[in-house]
Amino acid sequence: MDNRSIGVFDSGLGGLTSVKEIMELFPNESITYFGDTGRVPYGTRSKETILKYTHSDIRFLLSHDVKMIVIACGTASSAALPEIKEEYGVPIYGVVDAGVYEAVRVTKNKKIGIIGTSATIKSGAYQRYIKEYDESIQTFGKACPLFVPLVENGHFDTKVTDLVIEEYLSEIRDEGVDTLILGCTHYPLLEKAIARYMGDSVRLISPGQEVAKFLRKKLNDDLRHSDVKDKEQYHFYVSDSVEGFEELGSIFLETKIDGQVRKIDIEKY
Repeated sequence: MDNRSIGVFDSGLGGLTSVKEIMELFPNESITYFGDTGRVPYGTRSKETILKYTHSDIRFLLSHDVKMIVIACGTASSAALPEIKEEYGVPIYGVVDAGVYEAVRVTKNKKIGIIGTSATIKSGAYQRYIKEYDESIQTFGKACPLFVPLVENGHFDTKVTDLVIEEYLSEIRDEGVDTLILGCTHYPLLEKAIARYMGDSVRLISPGQEVAKFLRKKLNDDLRHSDVKDKEQYHFYVSDSVEGFEELGSIFLETKIDGQVRKIDIEKY
């Protein structure tokens, strides 16, 4: 048994899609979450900057003695994880592999759409991993840079959201994909509006949720489960406004996190 917490980080609010799933799957596990709200979004940054941010986020979580780290950020998982995963003394998992595995498993017509930040789409990580599973699968990628600001400002399902979704996804829908990977952990917060636009025949894949399912196997295989339910088992940290994160985070997690969020200076790490 290992009663240390699971560390999770994202550029902002989106990583809570993974946290919510981890809470439900593993009620005894403690979670230390960092949302880098002061530097969001990552998706428009250079690879060098993304690597710098990823290193500092990991160092912060390691200062809390976490037993493993989940990079609940599509940008960092695709652009940084392949280069840094062997540099630290704890297991580090990203969202790309888990999302690709599920998408390849469920597609029927072998047409998979991928939406993500500019950096994620530019990296080509999802496309490469899909081809490794099945070279015959066609992929259609689209960068959706306005989706993260929509989520961070609470536009989960509004008229503005609908307009932006149509602008970004019309070409992918016209290609006839039957599976769409939501390649940024912010995007599941727009899932209702995206599903309405894409139609019932398209399966939406949330890598942030899939990576939580992947953890079940890792925790079992490595005997890293916690056997103690801590009274204060969830800790949330941000690099900017606490109030905004508490409000939107409570809505998405469907539980109040008032007073559980602290602001830290990420530049120290």
